[in-house]
Amino acid sequence: METRYAHHPNDIKTYTTEDLRREFLVESLFQPDNVCLTYTHVDRMIFGGIMPFENGLNLSLSKELGVGFFLERREMGVINIGGKGSILLDGTEYTMQKRDGMYIGMGTREIEFRSDHPSEPAKFYINSSPAHHTYPTVKIDIESIKPLELGSSETLNDRKIYQYIHPNVCESCQLQMGLTMLSPGSVWNTMPCHTHERRMEVYLYFDMEPETRAFHFMGEPQETRHLILKNEQAVISPSWSIHTGTATSNYTFIWGMCGENIAYDDMDQVKMEDLR
Repeated sequence: METRYAHHPNDIKTYTTEDLRREFLVESLFQPDNVCLTYTHVDRMIFGGIMPFENGLNLSLSKELGVGFFLERREMGVINIGGKGSILLDGTEYTMQKRDGMYIGMGTREIEFRSDHPSEPAKFYINSSPAHHTYPTVKIDIESIKPLELGSSETLNDRKIYQYIHPNVCESCQLQMGLTMLSPGSVWNTMPCHTHERRMEVYLYFDMEPETRAFHFMGEPQETRHLILKNEQAVISPSWSIHTGTATSNYTFIWGMCGENIAYDDMDQVKMEDLR
């Protein structure tokens, strides 16, 4: 598990492109038969990819977190973006089709990830945040979610937002997680942009062709920066940073948030004329 530290917004004014990529971008999340996690000190979120092939992969970090088992004091969300697989939680198996999700409550001890077919492995993307209470584990099928339909083709941001870990779907301590799909011809995930001072966010961009690139914007509204991402790469977005992005074609991304509250619409809108 790699560790990333927090940064003051004034610091990144002096960062080169290489500095920004080293501190905020995670370039390789899914590696065969491997668990690839990143621990960010921004609200102590852990995120990453788990890609089992022939054998199951266990999530068993404990010493690194100073606890007896991974979810002793944490909760976790999972979305499968690969082939069919399953998750084994304390002896109970849950089937995970592509884009199915799951909320796993604090206190779950044994966590194993499996793929049904090595030729089409599952790709489990996880977000985990500190927790203070045990809420029930919930399997969340994408077919059961009624998406929010926002934007329009005229503004190039016609999109569907699928809320997986959200008060409308299941209870959690502070973790929120969901998936946004952009329609063909749309490329902006949100504009005008916003910040949310009370929550950080992590983005995973995927369903992108090899030549497609996403332009993730960050920084304070008057000091904007950008990162260029390929398929299945993730970026850390601190609370003081703007939240927006575009790409050379339509794409899908998973957003995960944690912080002071679980109010999805707790955003501070940024006027277009205030962007620099």
